[in-house]
Amino acid sequence: MKVAILSPIAWRTPPLKYGPWEQVASNIAEGMVKKGLDVTLFATGNSHTSGKLEYVSETAYAEDSSLDPKVWECLHISNVMERASEFDIIHNNFDFLPLTYSRLIDTPMVTTIHGFSSPQIIPVYKKYNSNNYYVSISDSDRSTELDYTATVYNGIDSKDFTFNEKPKDYLLFFGRIHPEKGTYESIQIAKKANMKLIISGLIQDEAYFNEKVKPYINDDDIVYVGNSGPKERDKLLGEALALLHPISFDEPFGLSVAEAMFCGTPVVAFNRGSMSELIDHSKTGYLVNNIDEAARAVNSINTIDRMHCRQRAMSNFSLEKMADGYLNVYKQILQI
Repeated sequence: MKVAILSPIAWRTPPLKYGPWEQVASNIAEGMVKKGLDVTLFATGNSHTSGKLEYVSETAYAEDSSLDPKVWECLHISNVMERASEFDIIHNNFDFLPLTYSRLIDTPMVTTIHGFSSPQIIPVYKKYNSNNYYVSISDSDRSTELDYTATVYNGIDSKDFTFNEKPKDYLLFFGRIHPEKGTYESIQIAKKANMKLIISGLIQDEAYFNEKVKPYINDDDIVYVGNSGPKERDKLLGEALALLHPISFDEPFGLSVAEAMFCGTPVVAFNRGSMSELIDHSKTGYLVNNIDEAARAVNSINTIDRMHCRQRAMSNFSLEKMADGYLNVYKQILQI
């Protein structure tokens, strides 16, 4: 089976640091190579894959300000579409724009919906629903206006995350620094629990960082360590007593939540979006509704079995399980 996997080009695939969609696209590609499929990854020229790599842009536009995102996205998407006949299936990880080509090609296309940036994009998904195959990354992130082929949870390569049964005495916020991810709330939770907090992530909202986060950073109990790469991520997640995830939006999945559990680290999250699908309440973390509940949960975190966190992550969110899920989708579409 010849599969084209279309990745975004905001970041390298896999990303050097931040880039969740690129990371999942990479994991899908690597999983399918392990399954013996003939995989071509369409990404940036500096991307890495065990399959074949095709590109039009040498680098990612978020890493090179001289690149116009719209121009290079158009060139990137059209590259795979103009070569569609070379493949048995196209796996789109690029949101809604590639759908607009789908009635111009004969190759079937699977689209993983990594979340809806706005309800305004749903009309595009609705228009092309009848000739496309949509996969949700959690049951909670399904639109009632669309038909889906399957739900396939994001899969993570377990070898990138080291189990640590003896954490240090700090809490961790890991993710983009933006109001909806709850960096400020994490600070307040840590202070109420009288715990040290380490913050790691891409500053996506500069004003929010300057107003709500930076005033608390003191390199003592509130520490910001920047945007961490894979090695630093593994160490930070593994050594944390718990990951704080007090989101203020209905998050479609939450890679850092699953990644923490691969390290054995439980998660305290606000109970929104997919969190109830990722976290087994009181067994791999706690689902809470506010800062006070989160602080109380932190005080009970030592009752969580860290090995159970790892085992649940391996059972539900492994690269292998994701690859199995998508291979079943491919076979269903191609009727093989």
